[in-house]
Amino acid sequence: MTITRRELGKLMVMAPAAALLPRELLARAQPRPNSKWAGVQVGLNVPYNFASGALARTMSADETLKNTLQLGVNALEMRSQPIELAMGAPAAAVAGGRGEAAKVAAGQLREWRLANDPKKAADVRKKYEDAGVALGIVKFDGIYDFTDPEMDYAFALAKAAGARAISCELDLTGQGSKRVGPFADKHQLMVGYHGHAKTTPEMYAGAVADAKFNGMNIDIGHWIAGNFGSPIEFMKKHHARITHIHVKDRKKDEAGGGGQNVPFGQGDTPIKEVLHLIRDNKWPIQATIEFEYPVPQGSERMAEIAKTVQYCKDTLLA
Repeated sequence: MTITRRELGKLMVMAPAAALLPRELLARAQPRPNSKWAGVQVGLNVPYNFASGALARTMSADETLKNTLQLGVNALEMRSQPIELAMGAPAAAVAGGRGEAAKVAAGQLREWRLANDPKKAADVRKKYEDAGVALGIVKFDGIYDFTDPEMDYAFALAKAAGARAISCELDLTGQGSKRVGPFADKHQLMVGYHGHAKTTPEMYAGAVADAKFNGMNIDIGHWIAGNFGSPIEFMKKHHARITHIHVKDRKKDEAGGGGQNVPFGQGDTPIKEVLHLIRDNKWPIQATIEFEYPVPQGSERMAEIAKTVQYCKDTLLA
């Protein structure tokens, strides 16, 4: 590209002025992220997608936003940890640990939570929304051990963050959804229970029967690895109670030594069929990418996540 002297002069004049503009105005001038194609919102599970180990929970809200914008994605399922760190929660308590250390950290975090206003999460919401990113779902770890006041805090924080749902793991006993469900109904905020390869369709159905605002976060990769067949018919029957799905590609038969996570398009998960089902029925179900396959040699994590986003885009526009 050739720049004339006149155009170069204009750029030199404009550059100092741009530096004086408020950060908010500069942010608005940047291209807005967009990962909604053919009416289907594609999102990311963060910061889980961006790192492994403790950093998958404790990456800062700023770093998480930077990575999200790099990928051009505008909708997230955000773990509570980056939000609470931005609100001033003690890092050691948020990081947690194992065994006795985990219990101590949970107690410290509970003490901090009950001494602070969950509405402060609105500051994180504003930063993300100013950048064009929605925090549609907030995930809480260990929610079944929350006290009643802590449970109220969690729902209040999710609302302040702009979430339309909370997500958490679905325990195999069937008791967790009975514990959380009454609070979901009290706060009138959906809870999407996330299952793994041992989570049967009957477990999902049982969870949503426990409360009006109980819902499902179906992981279509785990579903396939659990040998439950295609999730299509189940989704047709229960779509109104699905808060969001997790999109990944896995092989069949985890119990038989299979179940591997693989790059999109290389496994047995009917990603294309599921995305087309949501698209063609115009269901308001977010397709949240959960990145779990090993990064190939010679590549890097962000490049691989970008491929999964592109795969979903191409599928929806096909």
